[in-house]
Amino acid sequence: MQNITEYISQHKKRFVEELINLLKIPSISADNAYSKDVLRTAASVKDALEKAGCDVVEIHETEGYPIVYGEKIINETLPTVLVYGHYDVQPPDPLDLWNSPPFEPVIQKTDLHPEGAIFARGACDDKGQMYMHVKALELMVETGRLPCNVKFMIEGEEEVGSNNLAIYVAENREKLSNDIILISDTGMIANDIPSITTGLRGLSYVEVEVTGPNRDLHSGLYGGAVANPINILTKMIAGLHDENNRITIPGFYDNVEELSTGERAEMAKAPFSLEAYKKALDIDAVYGEKGYTTNERNAIRPTLDVNGIWGGYTGEGAKTVIASKAFAKISMRLVPNQDWKEITTLFKNHFENSAPEGVKVKVTPHHGGQGYVTPIDTIGYKAASKAYETTFGKKPIPQRSGGSIPIVSLFEQELGSKTILMGFGLDSDAIHSPNEHFGVWNYLKGIETIPYFYQYFTEMNS
Repeated sequence: MQNITEYISQHKKRFVEELINLLKIPSISADNAYSKDVLRTAASVKDALEKAGCDVVEIHETEGYPIVYGEKIINETLPTVLVYGHYDVQPPDPLDLWNSPPFEPVIQKTDLHPEGAIFARGACDDKGQMYMHVKALELMVETGRLPCNVKFMIEGEEEVGSNNLAIYVAENREKLSNDIILISDTGMIANDIPSITTGLRGLSYVEVEVTGPNRDLHSGLYGGAVANPINILTKMIAGLHDENNRITIPGFYDNVEELSTGERAEMAKAPFSLEAYKKALDIDAVYGEKGYTTNERNAIRPTLDVNGIWGGYTGEGAKTVIASKAFAKISMRLVPNQDWKEITTLFKNHFENSAPEGVKVKVTPHHGGQGYVTPIDTIGYKAASKAYETTFGKKPIPQRSGGSIPIVSLFEQELGSKTILMGFGLDSDAIHSPNEHFGVWNYLKGIETIPYFYQYFTEMNS
């Protein structure tokens, strides 16, 4: 039986080249102009799963983009691991902030990635991390190390809310039946400080529209006489937080989980340099809810942020108008016990009712999902912890993430399975931002670590 590290060393160049080819395809699910590219990516994932060793690979159509399903069942009596990932990516805008074209991957060395990092949209979120699992399967099949059954469910709509995934899961419970779900769409503290994500925040995403006059108006002839939707919108948004940066929506905090002093103390053990954090972001101060640390604010506390705002004239030069309409997109990150649909309703009622006379306000919900917590006393977590310890030489730290993967709670509801989040990216990898990247070392370390999870999970279930 060939050694894991020997196999990776032998095929390292090919592993990287295959990922680069996948990253070249602009699978932007949010923009219909790229629909053919999204479909092309699904076909590429199907081909990769077949070559990796899956005995069955299918492309399942949905009302949106397809889901790629694959499986290798070696013995029905053995445990089954279901791997979830996504092949769609965020839009790359703003393009002028990229140091290299987002869909022309390049490998460059950085301070945190001295062995080089692949710069491209989707490098870390989630093509690179998803593809680790494909290559890990190849490794296990080719070296005779696959100890249990494996299934893959790779979707193309994660970045737009996974609207069709819930339908697919509900209609395919038997096909997707499993003992544990494995996802790599998160990160770790540092390359020398492995961690496992044990908590995710939920999400509520809405768009708001403020309408004033029935057309754009001359700001000289009408200024001061009619409500300006842009002015009104900015005031309404400003009113969503108080002087302590707490969200002012009535009922918003009713079900917020308050961690104990002991739990907060455990979180504080994770290495963190506030000065390094500020330097990395080129800011002179942090900002957030009073009474909580930076790591608590972005992991265990709910938030409300404006993700985009527009209206009126934004072209070159001047055009003195009072816009008829103003818009904003707003996301709320939620903690366990906050129901995203309830929060969406609370926001809608509050925002629409807080509008002054002279304007009309419309709130359109887009998508959302529940928060999630993985207990650290489960077999799945223990197997993952032992896998990291084997390849990193130290136990990983359990860590809650500020991000959201709404489908995780859906999986437990529909399939009755716990999810293990084995991420290998870093917070500095700029996911969703210009110059997204993923360390070559991290990519290969994931391929090395994942097979040990399969081994230990199978052993612990025997």
